Amino acid sequence: MNFDIPQNVIPDMMSHHARHFPNKIALVMGDQRVTWGEMNRSINRIANRLLEDGIERGDKVAFVLRTSLEYFYLLFGAMKAGASAVPLSTMLSAEQVSVLLNDAGAKMVFTDAENAHLVRAQGGELHTVRSDGFFTIKSLEGWRSMPAWLGDVGDGEPPVRLMMDDEATISYSSGTTGFPKGIVYSHRARQHLAIGYAGHMHIDGAAVGVATTPLYSNGTSIIMFPTLMWGGTLVFMESFDAGKFLELVERERATHTFMVPTQFVKLMAHSDFGHRDISSMKIFLSAGSPMLPDLKREVMEKLGGRLSELYGLSEGGAAMIRPDELVSRPLSTGRPLPGFEFRIIGADDGELKRGEVGEIVCYGGWAMRCYHNRLEQTESAIWRDEQGRSFVRTGDIGKLDEDGYLFVVDRKKDMIISGGFNVFPADIEAIVGGHPAVESVAVIGVPHPVWGESPLALVVLKSGENVDPEDLRNWANTRVAKTQRIAAVVVREDFPRNALGKIQKSELRDEYREFKLGS
Repeated sequence: MNFDIPQNVIPDMMSHHARHFPNKIALVMGDQRVTWGEMNRSINRIANRLLEDGIERGDKVAFVLRTSLEYFYLLFGAMKAGASAVPLSTMLSAEQVSVLLNDAGAKMVFTDAENAHLVRAQGGELHTVRSDGFFTIKSLEGWRSMPAWLGDVGDGEPPVRLMMDDEATISYSSGTTGFPKGIVYSHRARQHLAIGYAGHMHIDGAAVGVATTPLYSNGTSIIMFPTLMWGGTLVFMESFDAGKFLELVERERATHTFMVPTQFVKLMAHSDFGHRDISSMKIFLSAGSPMLPDLKREVMEKLGGRLSELYGLSEGGAAMIRPDELVSRPLSTGRPLPGFEFRIIGADDGELKRGEVGEIVCYGGWAMRCYHNRLEQTESAIWRDEQGRSFVRTGDIGKLDEDGYLFVVDRKKDMIISGGFNVFPADIEAIVGGHPAVESVAVIGVPHPVWGESPLALVVLKSGENVDPEDLRNWANTRVAKTQRIAAVVVREDFPRNALGKIQKSELRDEYREFKLGS
């Protein structure tokens, strides 16, 4: 007889820290400070209550919430009970949220007063959520409240042994029209992510990480999971404000943070920058979209070599460049983190030599298990090497130099990255194309000084129709998610098309490369 193979996943590590450092501060949110012991007991109560309510290993528990301590406890309580946590964006429409809840097969959903309108509990549109499975974190008429639901449930460790290959979370990070893809992560993947980022950013038990992005964002995991795994302190911002961020860093003596380039723009421009003590910070990590060269130079100058950049994708894969490497290779996204491998493949799927440009594929420890309920899309995302290992096709174009540094030449063909969010033109085109005056539409990204890119809608009207572009923009923006809102509409006579009649977006992007919003 042999010993069991240890299965110490991140929720287990959190319990470990609570046992050995019960009085150390684990969470800070506003004026609230929570010790590791208090945090773990709150998470355990939720896990135990979910088990009492019949939630079983692998069941889906969804959340449509603004960032709060309750949200954090629910997220990890679901995981600790063996369920799969499904955080959904609060920037979606009610129709989009319904699609995702049904796609996930959520049995329970938790929301708050601000976002309850997004969860159509009374509309009969949610086919998998139990009739008693609709909750708000505080009392709200017509909903079960989380405090009443918890009652006097115990706060001991739940009787569930989590396994590395158990499903931990499903992240919906792509488009939201029709049937979007849910990215399934195992506990092993979440742990490997924590180890990889912690190693690169030197996160340990003394770390104080500031989470500037919402809890539903997959990017938040970049700071959250490493800090939790190694027993540091996690500081949450309910919403990002550059002045409050500087105040938090000074007050909490923060050491690490992740921000998207848009947040760096606001930080550099804030009047308090240079007047707050941020000397405790070791790493400012930028990710979500490429940082424009002028902004990168400014950040490097003002932060004194503490900037690090990340190239990665939600499906799994990461290359990071350290502050010292940014000086010598400012155009590179760095080298893959330990446990990851990048290769470049050509149109025939054959591997290319160093220096040759092709599609980036990646392999590593925190790659997704699959797209939820999307077998064909999962299979089409796989490229296999000579050993039969499954690499993720990124759709991005790049090259590797002789020293293994990755250079991203172009992004996914049509995707727009606005304020760190992935925006898929097809989602917006489906809405704009539904206007009775529109014959055809193409959405592309154009430069924006703050958001990096914003969607521009190019339309051809039906014969005899006439519509004011601003009226059309407003009409569309009431029907899309906040991150998908159109910056401008341009009416055209026609589109460049290929022999099969397909719109040539590459030509449109070239034509509008210098487009100025407001012109």
